[in-house]
Amino acid sequence: MKPFLSVCELRSGYAGGVVLNGVDLDLDAGGVVAVLGRNGVGKTTLISTIMGFVRPYEGSVTLDGREIAGARVDVIARAGVGIVPQGRRVFAPLTVAEHLAIAAGRRAQGPWTRARVLELLPRLGERLGHRGDQLSGGEQQMLAIARALLGNPRLLLLDEPSDGLAPAVVAQVGEVVREVCAEGMSVVLVEQNLRLAFSVAQDVAVMQKGRIVHRTSCAEFQSRPDDRRRLLGVD
Repeated sequence: MKPFLSVCELRSGYAGGVVLNGVDLDLDAGGVVAVLGRNGVGKTTLISTIMGFVRPYEGSVTLDGREIAGARVDVIARAGVGIVPQGRRVFAPLTVAEHLAIAAGRRAQGPWTRARVLELLPRLGERLGHRGDQLSGGEQQMLAIARALLGNPRLLLLDEPSDGLAPAVVAQVGEVVREVCAEGMSVVLVEQNLRLAFSVAQDVAVMQKGRIVHRTSCAEFQSRPDDRRRLLGVD
């Protein structure tokens, strides 16, 4: 059976410079792969290239057999890809309700409605009238996740969702990932927080210098501290 997401020999970068230098990555439907690596190895560029924010120089990205490499962002979104970008990127003057209304206006058919999102993330229901710049970092992250879910993606790209968040909010992010995967959504998780990554992912893919250099199960990676020290510089 072919993987749901297949990235093959992907090369991309900025202003002619190469950041991704032949990335190969695959993911089955309903699976979670954690993309790990030190700062500057190309993890965010990988997410951005899959989503269409960065155009590839070479290579292939297929989603459920459909080639999406080099397509416009809106075409990739309609194909079933959603993103929670690093830094949340909520709009400061818009209220939570306005953010959700804009996202819902572009939603594809699927189980994630405004009511369902607010059931999963009840804090947002309490903050509907608050502007983006009145939210805490954790609330902004929940809003970014809600906005992505309202598009009813089949593949969700999460870029450093734990960045700057309190442990309780990080745990809530993990609960959300488990919930969406239980319903068949696939997730590519770029993350520095190994506890979060190990709690939700089945596999890890470690990047170095723009390539995937190590791919294994989470259980195997957790059991090999020498590999973690060698590849990530952590125990």
